[in-house]
Amino acid sequence: MELSALPFSEYAFPGPLRDQLTAAVYSGIKTTTSSLHEAYAVWQEELPVAGTVQGVLDSEGVPRFATEIVKVEVKRMAEVDDAFAIAEGEGFAGAADWRAAHEAYWLSPACVEDLGYTPALGDDTLVVCETVRVLSPEELAAR
Repeated sequence: MELSALPFSEYAFPGPLRDQLTAAVYSGIKTTTSSLHEAYAVWQEELPVAGTVQGVLDSEGVPRFATEIVKVEVKRMAEVDDAFAIAEGEGFAGAADWRAAHEAYWLSPACVEDLGYTPALGDDTLVVCETVRVLSPEELAAR
């Protein structure tokens, strides 16, 4: 399977944060990621599915490597635990840090513009929680 033939995944918006997150995934530091469940309806996209292989785009829109989605769970924001938060590889001490950072991101001007509205965030807000792993070029070629 060729990297360029895969569906693509993007971490954050193009720029320093995407570059940081993409590097963290590639290095294996970041093995989980989360997104706002309601955004999928806005984007007219299906929820991610375990077993899906995706190319990861950098800030220039270039596919750099492939990941496989290992696990997908939809959780209430209040249910995201410390282990998941720490596995995001962004330096969160636990779920409280994860929540503060994600609320700030989802309420940022860029996210509000992308959604077309300001989301109402609370304990019951649904979050798509993914676990991913990087595929080696050999694993990708064997698919």
